[in-house]
Amino acid sequence: MTWKRSLVQNQYRPPIIKIVRRYVQIDSNEFAGQVVLVTGAGSGIGAATAKLFAKRGAKVAVTDINLVSAQKTAEEINSTGGKAIAILHDVSNMTHWENVRDEIHSKLGELNVVHNNAFMKIEKSTSETSIAEWEKQISVNLVSMQMSVLTFLSDLKKNHGAIVNTSSIHANFGFVHHGAYAASKGGMVAFGRQLAVDYGPEIRVNTVLPGPILTPIWDDTTDEYRNLVTSNTPLRRMGKPEEVAEAVCFLASSRASYISGTTLTVDGGYTAEKA
Repeated sequence: MTWKRSLVQNQYRPPIIKIVRRYVQIDSNEFAGQVVLVTGAGSGIGAATAKLFAKRGAKVAVTDINLVSAQKTAEEINSTGGKAIAILHDVSNMTHWENVRDEIHSKLGELNVVHNNAFMKIEKSTSETSIAEWEKQISVNLVSMQMSVLTFLSDLKKNHGAIVNTSSIHANFGFVHHGAYAASKGGMVAFGRQLAVDYGPEIRVNTVLPGPILTPIWDDTTDEYRNLVTSNTPLRRMGKPEEVAEAVCFLASSRASYISGTTLTVDGGYTAEKA
């Protein structure tokens, strides 16, 4: 860098540097022509993500174990000019996955994106968790990822698609009475990395780790507990499902074309204070 001498003050001064700010504009139709599957899309993060994919041009398969909830999400999408279908889906059941594939192929086309979002959470100490409960927890949260690959691998490889999984900050931090849940969510992170290795470059695989997000699972908690959580979060509030949806859509989009095998934490800084 060349420094210039000031004739007035006879001092050296640095050159003026112009700062140019460039803003990335998100294409409102970045998923046009693409087919997206969102599991557990009847409410919460899944519903918000399904709506955002549709808003950005995707045809969306909205699946949930609660068909009425899935239909409600699909109806909201269709009523605003989007395209969505609702399908009953127990993600721990391979027969359901095969039915979902058939419905998608017949009504929407070949798949481009899978968002593995459906989950269940058992809150018990490890010693009080039965083997049946443990197996169900692992099946819904983790084995369902394997089922999604077995079902849609051909589509995703052909279309150079993306898989985005919803894990949790429980994958990296311990919380009381969440043994089986933590194991399943930690497994999702590890398995997501492995899938990225196994199926790149045709398929990108990434995982989001939400923190305290205000979804229906918080309905039974007290105001006191929510206040405690927000007081331990640097942004001093609960997150919104729509904020996680933005992260999911980013990872599924061409804007993340060189991102695979990694995680994105969406927690308002909550885990930064636990580290």
